[in-house]
Amino acid sequence: MGTNRDKMINGEPYLAMDPELELDRQRAWREMNRYNALEPGDYEGMGAILKDFVAEIGENTVLLPRLQIEYGYNTRIGSNSFMNYDGIILDCGPVTIGDNVMMGPRVQLLTALHPIEDHEARVAGWETTAPIVIGDKVWFGGGVIVCPGVTIGHNTVVGAGSVVTRDLPDHVLAVGNPARVVRSI
Repeated sequence: MGTNRDKMINGEPYLAMDPELELDRQRAWREMNRYNALEPGDYEGMGAILKDFVAEIGENTVLLPRLQIEYGYNTRIGSNSFMNYDGIILDCGPVTIGDNVMMGPRVQLLTALHPIEDHEARVAGWETTAPIVIGDKVWFGGGVIVCPGVTIGHNTVVGAGSVVTRDLPDHVLAVGNPARVVRSI
Protein backbone atom coordinates (compact mmCIF):
# COMPACT_ATOMS: atom_id res chain seq x y z
CA MET A 1 0.00 0.00 0.00
CA GLY A 2 2.69 2.50 0.97
CA THR A 3 2.40 5.76 2.80
CA ASN A 4 0.67 8.79 1.35
CA ARG A 5 4.17 10.26 0.79
CA ASP A 6 5.18 7.22 -1.29
CA LYS A 7 1.92 7.34 -3.24
CA MET A 8 2.35 11.08 -3.85
CA ILE A 9 5.89 10.67 -5.18
CA ASN A 10 4.81 7.77 -7.42
CA GLY A 11 1.84 9.63 -8.90
CA GLU A 12 -0.74 7.37 -7.24
CA PRO A 13 -3.88 8.75 -5.56
CA TYR A 14 -3.04 9.99 -2.08
CA LEU A 15 -4.60 12.07 0.68
CA ALA A 16 -2.91 15.48 0.70
CA MET A 17 -3.95 16.29 4.26
CA ASP A 18 -2.02 13.33 5.66
CA PRO A 19 -0.28 14.23 8.98
CA GLU A 20 3.13 13.12 7.66
CA LEU A 21 2.76 15.29 4.55
CA GLU A 22 1.56 18.21 6.66
CA LEU A 23 4.76 17.96 8.73
CA ASP A 24 6.78 17.84 5.49
CA ARG A 25 5.03 20.98 4.20
CA GLN A 26 5.61 22.79 7.50
CA ARG A 27 9.31 21.84 7.43
CA ALA A 28 9.52 23.18 3.87
CA TRP A 29 7.69 26.36 4.85
CA ARG A 30 10.19 26.95 7.67
CA GLU A 31 13.12 26.39 5.30
CA MET A 32 11.63 28.74 2.73
CA ASN A 33 11.12 31.38 5.44
CA ARG A 34 14.81 31.05 6.38
CA TYR A 35 15.80 31.24 2.72
CA ASN A 36 13.66 34.27 1.97
CA ALA A 37 14.93 36.10 5.08
CA LEU A 38 18.59 36.02 3.97
CA GLU A 39 20.33 39.30 3.26
CA PRO A 40 20.33 40.37 -0.40
CA GLY A 41 23.34 38.94 -2.17
CA ASP A 42 23.95 36.11 0.33
CA TYR A 43 24.35 33.56 -2.46
CA GLU A 44 26.51 31.35 -0.26
CA GLY A 45 23.75 31.17 2.35
CA MET A 46 21.13 30.53 -0.34
CA GLY A 47 23.20 27.70 -1.79
CA ALA A 48 23.77 26.14 1.63
CA ILE A 49 20.04 26.08 2.44
CA LEU A 50 19.12 24.66 -0.96
CA LYS A 51 21.81 21.94 -0.79
CA ASP A 52 20.22 20.68 2.44
CA PHE A 53 16.65 21.23 1.27
CA VAL A 54 16.18 20.06 -2.33
CA ALA A 55 17.04 16.59 -3.64
CA GLU A 56 19.76 17.94 -5.93
CA ILE A 57 21.15 21.31 -6.96
CA GLY A 58 24.01 22.03 -9.32
CA GLU A 59 26.81 24.54 -9.00
CA ASN A 60 26.20 28.24 -9.68
CA THR A 61 22.42 27.96 -9.57
CA VAL A 62 20.53 30.94 -8.10
CA LEU A 63 16.85 31.06 -7.15
CA LEU A 64 15.89 34.55 -6.04
CA PRO A 65 13.45 35.22 -3.20
CA ARG A 66 10.50 35.09 -2.57
CA LEU A 67 10.85 31.45 -3.42
CA GLN A 68 8.27 28.85 -2.43
CA ILE A 69 8.96 25.13 -2.78
CA GLU A 70 6.29 22.84 -1.36
CA TYR A 71 8.39 19.85 -0.23
CA GLY A 72 11.94 20.13 -1.55
CA TYR A 73 12.71 16.42 -1.66
CA ASN A 74 11.14 16.09 -5.12
CA THR A 75 13.09 18.92 -6.78
CA ARG A 76 16.28 18.45 -8.80
CA ILE A 77 17.98 21.46 -10.39
CA GLY A 78 21.02 21.41 -12.65
CA SER A 79 24.00 23.74 -12.78
CA ASN A 80 24.09 27.39 -13.86
CA SER A 81 20.32 27.78 -13.70
CA PHE A 82 18.45 30.89 -12.56
CA MET A 83 14.94 31.60 -11.28
CA ASN A 84 13.94 35.23 -10.89
CA TYR A 85 11.76 36.62 -8.08
CA ASP A 86 8.60 34.96 -6.75
CA GLY A 87 9.12 31.47 -8.19
CA ILE A 88 6.80 28.67 -7.10
CA ILE A 89 7.66 24.97 -7.30
CA LEU A 90 4.83 22.71 -6.13
CA ASP A 91 6.87 19.54 -6.06
CA CYS A 92 4.43 16.99 -4.71
CA GLY A 93 5.51 15.17 -7.86
CA PRO A 94 9.07 15.13 -9.20
CA VAL A 95 10.40 18.35 -10.75
CA THR A 96 13.60 18.12 -12.78
CA ILE A 97 15.21 21.31 -14.09
CA GLY A 98 18.20 20.97 -16.40
CA ASP A 99 21.43 22.92 -16.70
CA ASN A 100 21.57 26.55 -17.85
CA VAL A 101 17.81 27.09 -17.46
CA MET A 102 16.65 30.71 -17.15
CA MET A 103 13.26 31.49 -15.59
CA GLY A 104 11.71 34.94 -15.38
CA PRO A 105 9.81 36.31 -12.38
CA ARG A 106 6.73 34.52 -11.06
CA VAL A 107 7.29 31.27 -12.93
CA GLN A 108 5.17 28.42 -11.53
CA LEU A 109 5.98 24.72 -11.82
CA LEU A 110 2.91 22.77 -10.66
CA THR A 111 2.78 18.97 -10.36
CA ALA A 112 -0.49 18.51 -8.39
CA LEU A 113 -3.60 17.09 -10.04
CA HIS A 114 -7.04 17.15 -8.42
CA PRO A 115 -10.04 15.00 -9.38
CA ILE A 116 -12.13 16.76 -12.01
CA GLU A 117 -15.27 14.65 -12.19
CA ASP A 118 -15.25 13.03 -8.76
CA HIS A 119 -16.30 16.00 -6.64
CA GLU A 120 -16.48 13.98 -3.42
CA ALA A 121 -12.90 12.72 -3.85
CA ARG A 122 -11.73 16.30 -4.46
CA VAL A 123 -13.53 17.55 -1.35
CA ALA A 124 -12.07 14.64 0.67
CA GLY A 125 -8.55 15.80 -0.30
CA TRP A 126 -7.53 13.13 -2.81
CA GLU A 127 -4.84 14.14 -5.32
CA THR A 128 -2.42 12.66 -7.81
CA THR A 129 0.75 14.09 -9.32
CA ALA A 130 2.55 14.11 -12.64
CA PRO A 131 6.23 15.01 -13.04
CA ILE A 132 7.66 18.06 -14.76
CA VAL A 133 10.90 17.75 -16.72
CA ILE A 134 12.68 20.81 -18.10
CA GLY A 135 15.59 20.24 -20.47
CA ASP A 136 18.90 22.10 -20.66
CA LYS A 137 19.19 25.69 -21.90
CA VAL A 138 15.46 26.39 -21.61
CA TRP A 139 14.28 29.97 -21.13
CA PHE A 140 10.91 30.94 -19.59
CA GLY A 141 9.66 34.49 -19.77
CA GLY A 142 7.97 36.02 -16.73
CA GLY A 143 4.77 34.45 -15.43
CA VAL A 144 5.06 31.15 -17.28
CA ILE A 145 3.00 28.34 -15.74
CA VAL A 146 4.02 24.73 -16.38
CA CYS A 147 1.24 22.24 -15.69
CA PRO A 148 1.57 18.67 -14.33
CA GLY A 149 3.04 16.00 -16.58
CA VAL A 150 4.81 18.37 -18.98
CA THR A 151 8.26 17.78 -20.48
CA ILE A 152 10.02 20.71 -22.14
CA GLY A 153 12.83 19.93 -24.56
CA HIS A 154 16.34 21.34 -24.67
CA ASN A 155 16.93 24.87 -25.99
CA THR A 156 13.22 25.72 -25.96
CA VAL A 157 11.94 29.23 -25.22
CA VAL A 158 8.50 29.84 -23.67
CA GLY A 159 7.12 33.36 -23.96
CA ALA A 160 6.01 35.45 -20.99
CA GLY A 161 2.59 34.63 -19.55
CA SER A 162 2.31 31.31 -21.38
CA VAL A 163 0.56 28.31 -19.82
CA VAL A 164 2.28 25.08 -20.84
CA THR A 165 -0.27 22.25 -20.79
CA ARG A 166 1.51 19.79 -23.14
CA ASP A 167 5.03 18.63 -23.90
CA LEU A 168 7.22 20.91 -25.99
CA PRO A 169 9.99 19.52 -28.21
CA ASP A 170 13.62 20.67 -28.41
CA HIS A 171 14.50 23.93 -30.19
CA VAL A 172 11.12 25.66 -30.42
CA LEU A 173 9.55 28.96 -29.42
CA ALA A 174 6.14 28.48 -27.76
CA VAL A 175 3.72 31.18 -26.62
CA GLY A 176 0.14 31.60 -25.47
CA ASN A 177 -2.53 30.03 -23.31
CA PRO A 178 -2.33 27.19 -23.91
CA ALA A 179 1.25 27.48 -25.18
CA ARG A 180 1.65 26.57 -28.83
CA VAL A 181 4.79 26.17 -30.88
CA VAL A 182 5.10 29.16 -33.21
CA ARG A 183 8.44 28.27 -34.82
CA SER A 184 11.64 26.28 -34.59
CA ILE A 185 14.72 27.99 -33.21
